[in-house]
Amino acid sequence: MCGIIGYIGNKEASKILISGLEKLEYRGYDSAGLAVIDNKENKTSEINRNNNGNKTNNGNKTNNNNNNTLHIFKSKGRVSRLYSAILPGKIGIGHTRWATHGLPADKNSHPFLDEKKEFAVVHNGIIENYLELKEELREQGVQFSSETDSEVIVHLLAKHYSGDVKDAVLKTIRRLKGAYAFCVLKNNSEEIIGARNGSPLVIGLGNNENFFASDVSALVEHTKNVVYLNDFELSRIRHKDVEIFDFNGKKKELKIKKIDWDLEQAQKSGYKHFMLKEIFEQPQVIAESLKLELEIKKIPFLMPKKAEEFENKSLQKIILVACGTASYAGLVGKYLIEKIARIPVINETASEFRYKDPLVSKDDIVIAISQSGETADTLAAIRLAKQRGAKTLGFINVIDSTIAREVDHVIYTRAGLEIGVASTKAFTSQLVCLYLLAFQLAGKKMNSSSLIEKIKETLSLNKEIKELSEQYFNYSNFLYIGRNMNFPLALEGALKLKEISYIHAEAYPAGELKHGPIALVSEETPTLALCPQDEVYDKTLSNIEEIKARKGKVIALATQGDEKIKQVADNIIFIPKTDPIFYPLLSAIPLQLFAYHLADRKECDIDKPRNLAKSVTVE
Repeated sequence: MCGIIGYIGNKEASKILISGLEKLEYRGYDSAGLAVIDNKENKTSEINRNNNGNKTNNGNKTNNNNNNTLHIFKSKGRVSRLYSAILPGKIGIGHTRWATHGLPADKNSHPFLDEKKEFAVVHNGIIENYLELKEELREQGVQFSSETDSEVIVHLLAKHYSGDVKDAVLKTIRRLKGAYAFCVLKNNSEEIIGARNGSPLVIGLGNNENFFASDVSALVEHTKNVVYLNDFELSRIRHKDVEIFDFNGKKKELKIKKIDWDLEQAQKSGYKHFMLKEIFEQPQVIAESLKLELEIKKIPFLMPKKAEEFENKSLQKIILVACGTASYAGLVGKYLIEKIARIPVINETASEFRYKDPLVSKDDIVIAISQSGETADTLAAIRLAKQRGAKTLGFINVIDSTIAREVDHVIYTRAGLEIGVASTKAFTSQLVCLYLLAFQLAGKKMNSSSLIEKIKETLSLNKEIKELSEQYFNYSNFLYIGRNMNFPLALEGALKLKEISYIHAEAYPAGELKHGPIALVSEETPTLALCPQDEVYDKTLSNIEEIKARKGKVIALATQGDEKIKQVADNIIFIPKTDPIFYPLLSAIPLQLFAYHLADRKECDIDKPRNLAKSVTVE
C-alpha cells in the first residue's frame, strides 16, 4: 500500500524523490520521509516535524572516517511537507505511508534508522513475525523508536552487516515472514539495495542514473526502460549498473521492459480532480477495451474446436476472484456469463476465497480481476487456484504487474493510468472485458455499434447531476437498490459514495427491502433506485412505491421516455435507451458523477480519500 522511491545518479536526489513520492501518494498519504546521502560533510542528521509543524534537528556524529552524511527528514502528513527540508545529496530513498502498524505519527514515518544511524530503510508490506523479531532484538539491547513492524528490518540489517550490504540483506530476509518490498541505504555507500517478496518493486534504468519505485508512475518522467522485480529477488543499483539476484545470492538476467505511456497521462488536463478526468475518459477507454474482442477469442482454453462444443462444454464452472470495485464488476460478469453463455459462475471476494478451502478443479477457469495487478488477496487466490490445477486468466490494467505475470493468460483492460483512488474507468473497462468474455463463451457476436455514443450522451448529464447534488449533500445516509444486473451497480454506487464523500450508504437487492432494510426508510434517508426499463422494471417500480408509501425520498436512475417513473420518484436521472444488457455500462457513469459531486460539494479530498490507498498490496 505504501509508496517507495529510490534514486542514485548525478542530480539532486531529494527533488527527484519528492516528485516521485507525489506521483505515488495515491498508495498512501499518512506520512512521508526521505533519506539522502551527502558526500560533503561528516555527520548524520535526523529531522522530524513536531505536531506544531516546527522542525527539530537531532544531529549525531557517525563513527566512520569518510565524508558522507546520511540526512533524514520525515513527517506525519502529505508529501508536500517534504519541500520544507530539501536535503543535499545525489543518492537517496523516500517513502509515503499507508499506516498498518502504529498510528500516523512522526515516529512511525519512514525511513527508519538503526541505532548507529548507518542504515536507512523504507518498507511496503507487513512483517508478520515482527513481534517475535522485536522481542529478540530487545533482548539483545536494541532500542526501538516506533510502533511499526518495519523498524525490525533496519535493526536486523545492522546486526547482520559485516562489510557487504547485499550479504546483510540476504541474511535479513531469511528471518522475515510476510509480504514486503524494501529499499536499503547505507551511509558511506554508492549503492541502493531493494528486495521484494509479495509487494511490488520496479527498477528504472536511466543514463548514468537508476531508480527504484513501487510502480512506474514515479519513473515515467525520467525513463521508459524498467525491470520488474519478481518475488524472492533483490537488486543492487549504482550510478552506472544494475544487478539482480535471487534470495540465494545467485545473479539473474535483466529483463528490460518499455513503458508505453507518457507523463501527460499523469496530469489533470484542466479537470479539478483526477477522478473527474477519469470519468470523462470512459468513452475512449471503452472504445479501446472493445478492441480486445480478438484477443479474448484467442485465449487457448476458451477456443472450441467445433461449433457444437459450445453446447457441450467441458469446463465445469468459472470462478471470478477480485476485491472492492473489481469484485462488483465480477458480480456483473456472473449475471452476464450465466445469462448469455449459460455457464455456472461463482463470484468470490478474493480475501474470503483464499481461506475457505474452495472447491476448485482442473476443469475450472479462475479469473482474477484487478486494476493494479498487485492486489494481495487476489494474487493469493490465483496462486491457490494454480496449485489446484485450474486454468487462470487475468483481466488486469497494469502491464507486467505480478498477477499479469503469474496467470496462464492475461488480458490488459486498456483503462490507462488511473490515479484517482476511487476506481472509475478501470471498472467500466473490466465490465467490457466481461461482456466480451460472455459473448465469446456463447459463440456469439457482441453488437456494440452505438454503445460509445450512448456513453457520451450519458456523460452529458454531468451538469444536471451536479445540480442534483446540491439537494442531497447534507444527508448522512443513503440506500441504493437494484435488481438483477442493477444490484452490483447499486453496490458500486454505494461504495463510491462511501469512499469519497464519507456518507454512509447501504446497497441491497430491491426485492430484499421487505426482509429488513425497509426499516431504514425515512425522510432523512434517501434511496437511489436503479430502475432502467429492463426485464425486472415492474418489480423495481413496485419497490419504489413501497419506499414512497413510507415517506422515503427517491432518486431514480431510469430510461429516457419512462413516464411511469415520473409519478413516483422525487428526482430522476434519465440515461439513454439501449439494449437492456448494456444498462450496467451506462448506469455506472451517473453513479460515479453523483458521488463525485456530493464529495466535491462537501469539499472532500476526492483523489486521496481518508484511510484509503489505490493499490492494496497487503492483507
